[in-house]
Amino acid sequence: MRTDLVSEPGDPNRPNEDFAGVGLPASGQGGCVIVLDGVTPPRGGTGCLHSVPWFTARLGGALTELTVSGRDLTLPEVLSRAIGRTAGAHAQTCELSHPRTPQATVALARWSAETVEYLVLSDSALLLQGPDGKVTPVLDDRLARLPRSALATDALVDATLRNKEGGFFTAAADPAVAARAVAGTLPRGAVRALAALTDGATRWTEKFHEGDWAALFDVVAKEGARSLVDRVRDLETADRESRASLGRSKTHDDATVVYVEL
Repeated sequence: MRTDLVSEPGDPNRPNEDFAGVGLPASGQGGCVIVLDGVTPPRGGTGCLHSVPWFTARLGGALTELTVSGRDLTLPEVLSRAIGRTAGAHAQTCELSHPRTPQATVALARWSAETVEYLVLSDSALLLQGPDGKVTPVLDDRLARLPRSALATDALVDATLRNKEGGFFTAAADPAVAARAVAGTLPRGAVRALAALTDGATRWTEKFHEGDWAALFDVVAKEGARSLVDRVRDLETADRESRASLGRSKTHDDATVVYVEL
């Protein structure tokens, strides 16, 4: 098995809000990948004493432990328990019902000798390559399918769409959102390699349209995760003047890529 992991903050003067991990059980049978993209809140209160990096570290740590040790749990069950455990760590001090309580998008994969399980919640991405080289994206596209008018302001999104029916879901404080994730299982032989990415890295495909998912996967597999992040940074810098592709988005976002050959 070969792994390649890069996680870079969008601003060197701000903490990286992403989390990435690769777990290899002591038995040597299988492993897992965990990628989280912490959601940067707008200016104003979140009802929480803790930062987004605190939250992603807690949630990522719980997911790593449960994904590796809880082989009897499905990935939605793992995510549900991890959210509950993280919420319990600050329920006594923070207003967890606040729409901007710390939260994250999620991409998980776990494999054994027999199967490959996957889970995606919100706009992180998981790419699965089959033995024939075909790349299949696993995406939760609910946010992307919403009309621009519905996303006009942060206040409107929080009031009508964030973690609400008809909107989109993130891992925040409610374990029930785990059931909303895109999840499934494939035979181990159906997956040769995989890549998990936050949307700061998928900009290469989704915002700048430099290539499709198969082309993005090819860059990571052949040139490395570092090369994809560097390409995104060059595109962001070139786009700074026109803002043609980025629109209201940050010029540079935290970017994380994990690549695994099984």
